[in-house]
Amino acid sequence: MEREPMTAQSAEALSDELTELKTVVRPRITNSIADARAHGDLKENAEYHAAREQQSFSEGRIAELESKMSNAQIIDVTSMTNNGKVIFGATVKLFNLDTDKEVTYRIVGHDEADIKKNLISFRSPIARALIGKDEGDETEVQTPGGLVAYEISKVDYI
Repeated sequence: MEREPMTAQSAEALSDELTELKTVVRPRITNSIADARAHGDLKENAEYHAAREQQSFSEGRIAELESKMSNAQIIDVTSMTNNGKVIFGATVKLFNLDTDKEVTYRIVGHDEADIKKNLISFRSPIARALIGKDEGDETEVQTPGGLVAYEISKVDYI
């Protein structure tokens, strides 16, 4: 299986969630199941069924997080020397040459992408057009609305 790039911040967040699920949520659910079993007949016990459903969800999420972490190639751009080149994890300020507007994106892993937070997947057309370019370069990106020309005005490794 191919390793999936992930920012150090995302890896830390997933690790924190995994720790919370294993050390807090899992024991709480186990106690809920034990309490519900103590009440007797399990067929008619709504508390027991609810706790088992929570357990199923929680264990599924633990498995998902463990899988993501084991397949992750964690990249920490803050530890790299900024040479002005656009790489995975970089924050890039772009100047739209057609509209004279600036926009800032951070290039992140597929699961981290959130356009509302200006986090774009490294697989997106704009990220693919930017990666490997240098601060000051111009590039064109094919968008649904047509070709858009950008100048890379700043590259940060933060």
